[in-house]
Amino acid sequence: MPHSRDLSRYELHPIAAEVTPKLLSLCAEAVDGASFAKEALAEIASVVESRWLALVRAERGKWHVLADFGKAAPLPLDLLADVLDDGAPTSNEQWAAAPLEENCQSGEALLLHMSGQDVGNQATTVDALAAMMAVALDVVRRRLAESRRVRRLDAILEIAAEWQMTQEMSLLLEKMAIASTRLLEAERASIFLWDKAAKILVGRPALGVENGELRIGDSVGVVGRVVQTGEACRVDADEPQAIDRSVDQKLSFRTRNLLCVPLFGSRNEVIGAFEVLNKSAGDFSDEDMQSLTELATHASIALQNTEQRTQLLRTRDQMAGEASRSVRMIGDCPAIQALRITVERVAKTDLAVLILGENGTGKEVVAQSIHYQSRRWNEPFVAVNCAALTETLLESELFGHEKGAFTDARETRIGKFESASGGTLFLDEIGDMSLGGQAKLLRVLEEKIVVRVGGSTPIPTNARVLAATNQNLAQLVREKRFREDLYFRLNVVTLELPPLRNRAEDVVTLAEFFLETFCRQARRRPMKFSANAKKRLVQHSWPGNVREMRNLMERIAYLGGNDVISSDELTFTASPSGESVDKSRLEQTLTDATRDFQIDYILQQIEIARGNMSEAARRMGLHRTNLYRKIHQLGMKVDDVTDG
Repeated sequence: MPHSRDLSRYELHPIAAEVTPKLLSLCAEAVDGASFAKEALAEIASVVESRWLALVRAERGKWHVLADFGKAAPLPLDLLADVLDDGAPTSNEQWAAAPLEENCQSGEALLLHMSGQDVGNQATTVDALAAMMAVALDVVRRRLAESRRVRRLDAILEIAAEWQMTQEMSLLLEKMAIASTRLLEAERASIFLWDKAAKILVGRPALGVENGELRIGDSVGVVGRVVQTGEACRVDADEPQAIDRSVDQKLSFRTRNLLCVPLFGSRNEVIGAFEVLNKSAGDFSDEDMQSLTELATHASIALQNTEQRTQLLRTRDQMAGEASRSVRMIGDCPAIQALRITVERVAKTDLAVLILGENGTGKEVVAQSIHYQSRRWNEPFVAVNCAALTETLLESELFGHEKGAFTDARETRIGKFESASGGTLFLDEIGDMSLGGQAKLLRVLEEKIVVRVGGSTPIPTNARVLAATNQNLAQLVREKRFREDLYFRLNVVTLELPPLRNRAEDVVTLAEFFLETFCRQARRRPMKFSANAKKRLVQHSWPGNVREMRNLMERIAYLGGNDVISSDELTFTASPSGESVDKSRLEQTLTDATRDFQIDYILQQIEIARGNMSEAARRMGLHRTNLYRKIHQLGMKVDDVTDG
């Protein structure tokens, strides 16, 4: 309570001079304003002859006794009205009163009941005592207010720290309500989030409402006014008309008084409101308003962080779900059916899995299937090709490095084990890892701790490790090219993928699946295989396995001209080994095999000549007209191409 009294004219007053040291001593010991005022009046009574002393305050047209000493008497309302109106000391036959502040700005006055005495000359004394009382009360109130503010700030910081650690929205809102009611000594609290598009305020927690959630229009009641204006609002007990009773009816609650402050977003836009109801004693104060405003600032940050995290988690789960749906083991042959059952069972464990199979058989697809069917499905899946890592790069790639650990280490980098923490680390081509790298990998698998290159801090890792190879690890162990202890560490469960040449019943199914996928990506109508094309697909030996199949279907989907794919359009890539790619021709008659060879030969020559038919004919030792005649005889469908 700031005072505005000129104290210089009271310094020589004998009674004021006698009382002042006592009041200052009480200031230092006071624990609250009411007890100080009562003790101060007792000290004043020891030097002033009075039957009753009182500290009174005018509030909304009524006088209230804040503290008193002696035998109480009915308040002299007319005299106090003059003090309030004139802002100056006054007295009559029995009473003397003076405002604590000039012009009675605070509405507080010191009242003396001087029954039986001539008090006409006591106005100056009461005025001096009121001035000293104003100074003392101001010191006490400031000190107590500062002490309360420090305690509240400590409490708010502690509350905010707890909120920042809460990651689930409904739990966060509940904690906010509990903390604010405890701090502000209120009965209830609610946090309203503003859905501007729907023009709705969603309040939680809302006791007595289904699902604990209250939905009201964004222009309803005090909360609506706060979000619309962005200004805080306080409603005291004597302002019942300002309270929307329809909300009380929904909550089966009666609001006496309330505080409501806006919640602001990161761009200073209103995102909701924070409301507390029913102060346990009296009305909410300016200090309460300040505390709730500070709480609202921390609440906004915590809510936005939690919402962002929730959105990130939702996006992550959505992406993981889409990825899991895209990972499918296509086929119904007995080997694939058995593999699917085993994958489903092993996915629910954390057992180490070794996946064996030729290049292109889909070892990474199996690893992804294990990951997405496990409890780690929404955590990272990180794949590493061990064959592509030299021994010098292996440790940095898998375990990370600190800045300056070696010449090119310009910044700290986390390794694959850290990236896959909580998820799955897939080590492909594990058989190509050096012996030194194998030793370091074994240590991490056993200790579940990594240390970055150039660092010394142990970093726990709980990534599940899946390994794959196209080599015979048992043979490598016998040849001392693979560590036996690492072999047994990785080989808890073994899954072996059959080559595509052993899955004849799945060839057409796989081809149709890939073709449909790539046609959709190429934004073209679905394509189909002719009967002869299907026969040729089944007869092909597929040395490149599923990867070769996938590449062929992608090429057809993007470059094929017809919606129905004939056998002539199935141009298989030559095997790097120099072996005949299509061993199925051994089962053909000489006439059919010769025809197929001529078709492939002509198509390849045209491709080499980049569609220039004259050049293609020259390369084959034919005249251009004879080339077209041969194409017609073989039943080929080649668009006319003008000479380049």
